[in-house]
Amino acid sequence: MLLAGCGSRLPESAFATRPAGPTASPASPGNGGATDTGVTPTEIRIGIVTSRTSPVGSETFSGPLYGAQAFFRSLNDRGGLHGRTVKVLTCDDGGSGIGNQDCVHQLIDHDQVFAFASGSVLDYAGAPYVSGKDVPDVGGQPIGTAYDRWPHLYGIYGSNAPRDGRTVGWNGTLYQSTEVFRFFKERLGARNAAVVAYNQADSARYAAQLTQGLEAEGYRVLSQSVDFALPGFQAVAAAMKADGSQLVFDAMDSRGNSALCQALDAAGVRLTAKVTNVQNWSEAVRTDYQSSPGCRNALWSTSSSRNYEDVGFPAVKEFRDAMTRWYPERESLLSAWELEGWAGAQWLTDAMDSCGTALTRACVERFMNRAQPYDAHGLILPASFTPAPQPNGPTRACLDAARWQDSAFGGHGGWTTQVTDMNTTCFDVPQLPYHP
Repeated sequence: MLLAGCGSRLPESAFATRPAGPTASPASPGNGGATDTGVTPTEIRIGIVTSRTSPVGSETFSGPLYGAQAFFRSLNDRGGLHGRTVKVLTCDDGGSGIGNQDCVHQLIDHDQVFAFASGSVLDYAGAPYVSGKDVPDVGGQPIGTAYDRWPHLYGIYGSNAPRDGRTVGWNGTLYQSTEVFRFFKERLGARNAAVVAYNQADSARYAAQLTQGLEAEGYRVLSQSVDFALPGFQAVAAAMKADGSQLVFDAMDSRGNSALCQALDAAGVRLTAKVTNVQNWSEAVRTDYQSSPGCRNALWSTSSSRNYEDVGFPAVKEFRDAMTRWYPERESLLSAWELEGWAGAQWLTDAMDSCGTALTRACVERFMNRAQPYDAHGLILPASFTPAPQPNGPTRACLDAARWQDSAFGGHGGWTTQVTDMNTTCFDVPQLPYHP
């Protein structure tokens, strides 16, 4: 489950919903002109699909869109790419599979986009069509399983599954590694944890994965489920207090997280860490957890990307400067997902840049499928899409981690990184199979 929060309207000048007309017919590569669908001598059309008006809130899936938009606006401000500017065309699928299919048909068939970037959708029902049309989709959030099934789709975290379009992963099996649970066991000495989820299919499925990983690392696990519409968090807090839970992991949105924290503070539960996921790693915790400061200061998050507060890294500073310039109204809504949206746009741009003036989808795909891992200029852990045999044994896995501290940044509060370097905070951990 994902972050939910307050919406913010994207300025009309930042995007287009209809191009002026169809693109020029593709010409032979190398002439610097119309080299492929969505590419003209002066323009590259990129599509972004986002579930902006999904049932779980207007801000839930919006972060990557803003990060990608900021990147492309900055790119155009510097003159574009090999003489071409990027025209971003967006579509809101409303969080439904039918809406998603409508969006991909609109952007591919009518708007004739060259590629997709940094998508974040609740139900990627249009994935088979995108892949079938050989349209590269780069840097999307793997909320479902599409990025572990379809060729031409490249999620922000990479994938070494076959991605042949026939089945998800390896004949319907995917694998999770346990580095997050190992990290908290070794770093904080934790040995028991609670997992809280909604009585909703996606939430329950993710909670089962959390439980599986925790138990594989030797934790004693207390599993708790609440009603999505009327969650009884007071009972969860009482159960955790009686159990002596040290950690709590969630499979919920920010609404559920903040309500759970209120119940925990009210019940006097003092956690070693409340571990949330990267979707909830955001500036919004400043206000979402205002009434539960005890729990807020126990918040930790892990990810495969840099902390957006770490402006000592040049790529993070570039991202923050661009967000301040193009979207200053989002200062209170900054999130890890916005940074990952920026990284996805960077990945697609570097792939396009590798083609020079002879920009084609085939050239972009060669870059995406190369054996050399990619790190978005240091923003993400190195990732690739080289197919590998079905996992059999442990793997080396790394992570980034941060915690919220009210006392940080001169008392302003914020997320403080808790590892020396995400590229060296690594563990040899098991890979556990699951069936999505």
